[in-house]
Amino acid sequence: MNEVLMNALRLAALLAALAAVPAAHAQTSTTLGRPAGPTRTVDTKVPQPSQQDKIFPLRSIWTAVSLNGKPFTGDRPSFSLDDQLRARGFGGCNNYSATTYPLREQKLAVGPFALTKKTCDKATMASENAFLIALRTSNQWDITGPFLTIHTQSGELKFERAL
Repeated sequence: MNEVLMNALRLAALLAALAAVPAAHAQTSTTLGRPAGPTRTVDTKVPQPSQQDKIFPLRSIWTAVSLNGKPFTGDRPSFSLDDQLRARGFGGCNNYSATTYPLREQKLAVGPFALTKKTCDKATMASENAFLIALRTSNQWDITGPFLTIHTQSGELKFERAL
């Protein structure tokens, strides 16, 4: 019975000591001239966005107009990016999704695609493949009026805002 009582007293002392730790930490922080709690400072080594940087439009749907100046025909591909940075759209034959990151200085990184497996005619599949490769190899983006232009390793992909 004494052992049970001793264990209970040890547990109570441990809990009391743990309860006192945050109060002691807050007091030490304030006495050192720093505010208690987390603070946020700007790291001067990391480039900060400038006033000219544009913000990538989330939750907008874009319809492809052209790839390297050649217009899309038939069912045109589409692109949208949600709040969770998940791009979704239609490639011309299949639906796709991919994790996509708008980066500083209007850069864009697109991850691997998840695709449906529908088969279409040869020309449509070739057009979809070219669209997806261009999107996957994107480097930079820009918005001018109702147009979104994604610059790729081999040219540019132009979209117009869908209604």
